Amino acid sequence: MAYESGSLDATLAAAAGQDIGLLAELRTALVESADKQLDLLKRSRCDGNWQVAAMRLKGLAASFHAETLFDAAEEALTCAPGDPVVTRRIEAAIAALRGHDPAPFGINRQS
Repeated sequence: MAYESGSLDATLAAAAGQDIGLLAELRTALVESADKQLDLLKRSRCDGNWQVAAMRLKGLAASFHAETLFDAAEEALTCAPGDPVVTRRIEAAIAALRGHDPAPFGINRQS
C-alpha cells in the first residue's frame, strides 16, 4: 500500500508522541480537511474559486508537511480550473494519506 512518508510521518509522530489514538485523530483531521478542499476545488466554476481552494489545500498540506499533497495542490495553482489530471493527482495523494498504518511511526499497538 502506498503512503505519504518522510516529513509527514515526523510531523505527526512529534505531535502525537506515543499516543496512537491522537495519531489517528490527526491523520483523520488532515484527510477530512483535504477532502473538503478537494470538493471545493471540484465545484469551482471560475478561476478565483479554483485558486482559493488550491491555496487552502496547499496550506493544509504545508502545515502537515504532506509533500505529495503539497506538490499536487501547487500544480493545481498553475492549471486551468477543473483540470482532471491534477484533480486525480490530488485524489491519489489523499488516498495515500488515508491508507497509512501507524507502525512506521515507531508506535506499538497496545491491546
